[in-house]
Amino acid sequence: MLKEFKEFAMRGNLLDLAFAVILGAAFSPIIASLVNDIVMPPIGLLLGGVDFTNLFITLKGGAFATLADAQAAGAVTINYGLFINAIINFLIVAFVVFLIVRQVNRMKKKEAAAPPAPPAPSNEEKLLAEIRDLLKQR
Repeated sequence: MLKEFKEFAMRGNLLDLAFAVILGAAFSPIIASLVNDIVMPPIGLLLGGVDFTNLFITLKGGAFATLADAQAAGAVTINYGLFINAIINFLIVAFVVFLIVRQVNRMKKKEAAAPPAPPAPSNEEKLLAEIRDLLKQR
């Protein structure tokens, strides 16, 4: 059973998946920073200076100026601004994955489009071609 598990674990696809998960985990903070620090500020500015991280509804606990204040006071909130950020994170990651898959598919099509070289004629074919040429000469 241990041998079967080792064969399964060392299969190429499983290792590729492990590397993809590790790279995805390393890529996540980059995407979060891209959304929070680069994408959202201009969008907030276009919408009248709105900071999406501070968009929330207080259900219980009073009125607060920022989400951090509400959380520090232990208020119950619906953080729809953070949800909007999460949606934008997802859309960026999905778009990047789409571009990668699209490029890989293009490379595979180019590889598949190249026709294989015709096989060399067999000895029988060579002999038949010689006979044909001799018959043409008569």
